Amino acid sequence: MPGKIDFKKTLKQLYNPAKNGFHLVDVPPMNFLMLDGSGDPNTSQDYQQAVAALYTMSYGIMFALKPTGYDYIVPPLEGLWRMENMNEFNLATRDQWEWTMMIMQPEWVLIEIVEKVRQVANKTKPNAMLAEIRFERYSEGLAVQLLYTGAYHDEAPTIAEMHKFIRTNGYQPNGKHHEIYLGDPRKTSPERLKTILRQPIREM
Repeated sequence: MPGKIDFKKTLKQLYNPAKNGFHLVDVPPMNFLMLDGSGDPNTSQDYQQAVAALYTMSYGIMFALKPTGYDYIVPPLEGLWRMENMNEFNLATRDQWEWTMMIMQPEWVLIEIVEKVRQVANKTKPNAMLAEIRFERYSEGLAVQLLYTGAYHDEAPTIAEMHKFIRTNGYQPNGKHHEIYLGDPRKTSPERLKTILRQPIREM
């Protein structure tokens, strides 16, 4: 396979959308490495370990496949967020948030290579969360999304506007709040972070 594949280019509508306004997008089923947990992502040790484990596995799979001709850039980290009562989903209730962190895997990644890389990772980069990673196909279908620039803790008004847009156009939410993190908070100032905010929808 010639050249290094960048999914921000080949799947531009999903990972590099237009900068202005809300957009409808039809998200196809894709494969992910996924990990579930709960608690405040800013303070939860489980959250930090989960993200580290996902990156360990994703880069391990990428490097394992590179000699076979599959050369690609590891896709960005993504998160699904929810609470039992979504009306209470706000910054004040972060300790009650439930999350699924995940990284998309190309179609040519098979369960056999996932398990082989997991075995290696358990020896070279031990992490209790490695055993809990699952390889799963996830489907969202029709969704509204926006490319948001700014600090994570300032997203709430934009998310509220998204839900207003959804209702105004005759839709209702149909799944978990989804975020795709295009920036690295360790290297980028909060006000310059880029995040795709996505909400699956269905007609009213």
